[in-house]
Amino acid sequence: VQLVESGGGLVQAGGSLRLSCAASGRTFSTYDMGWFRQAPGKEREFVGSITWTGSMTHYADSVKGRFTISRDNAKSTVYLQMNSLKPEDTAVYYCAAARGARASTSGNDYAYWGQGTQVTVSS
Repeated sequence: VQLVESGGGLVQAGGSLRLSCAASGRTFSTYDMGWFRQAPGKEREFVGSITWTGSMTHYADSVKGRFTISRDNAKSTVYLQMNSLKPEDTAVYYCAAARGARASTSGNDYAYWGQGTQVTVSS
């Protein structure tokens, strides 16, 4: 499966962005999906994940209550709605796909990755 993220950009603190991740192929609905991010000089970190049915989601503590992950299997797309953005949310955001990961929070469980989209939050 190939993944393409979009929706990144520059936003002021307190603002919102919605990231999209479009997947190729007809089997998107069978993949668990995750969002990860990597800031300059830092390791990649988990942001949120959703099971293939959409019935279960996980979030990093740092984004709980501010970010929401959702998916539209008919459009083969997963979304990350980001509200109340903070400068520390600045990073390259990646979506990832895996089968049987049960919305894992570990990047090692995801086999497919997008190229990333830059999110910059100014103070």
